[in-house]
Amino acid sequence: MNGLSATERTRHRRLRENGRTDRAALYEVLRAGFVCHLGVVSGGVPMVVPTVYGFDADHLYVHGSVASRSLTTEEPAGSPSAPAGGSAGTVCVTVTHVDGLVLARSVFEHGVNYRSAMVYGVPRRLEGEEKTAALRILTEHAAPGQWDYARPPSRKELAATTVLAISLAEASVKVSSGPPGDGDGPDAELGLWAGVLPLATTWLPPVADPLLPEGVTVPDHIGGRAGTRLS
Repeated sequence: MNGLSATERTRHRRLRENGRTDRAALYEVLRAGFVCHLGVVSGGVPMVVPTVYGFDADHLYVHGSVASRSLTTEEPAGSPSAPAGGSAGTVCVTVTHVDGLVLARSVFEHGVNYRSAMVYGVPRRLEGEEKTAALRILTEHAAPGQWDYARPPSRKELAATTVLAISLAEASVKVSSGPPGDGDGPDAELGLWAGVLPLATTWLPPVADPLLPEGVTVPDHIGGRAGTRLS
């Protein structure tokens, strides 16, 4: 499955030239970050929650406390977001990376260079080995090498954690890049500066826990990220 879906919810209507239709573009956006915004309907009210995610070729994984309302996606039968039978409702997950401000000669032409992905799906609650495997994927996506370095979750901790898998079958990707679009228009004669103010996120040196015993050093998989870009 190399192409992205083209459903009514994911087909590109505006700025189609920014749309991407290949699955590799989706993976690229997901790979470049580790925080998503999970949109759900809870008690008939929309809720959008930032949360850490991980992914593999077919699913996106999110986790949180079993008490979290954002991870309780059951909707009563007949509600707009619920499939027939009243099973778990559809959620929408978005991931966005800002690459710069596009500063034009006129305010109207200002914009943002960005990479974004939107995923729709009915989440599936994971248990057992699937749950543990998903937590490993999520941890390794945010901090590669940390799952094998740190203590694994206990049975009690796993019981207190909800992990949801959301299929990547229905997804949309858009990418915007480049300079302002008014360089060959009437405003070019104004003599004003125009261009792009790039934005990049860089990892800083690790800061040790103040309660860390003397002699415990930063592991290579953490210290080695200092000075590198997030995406």
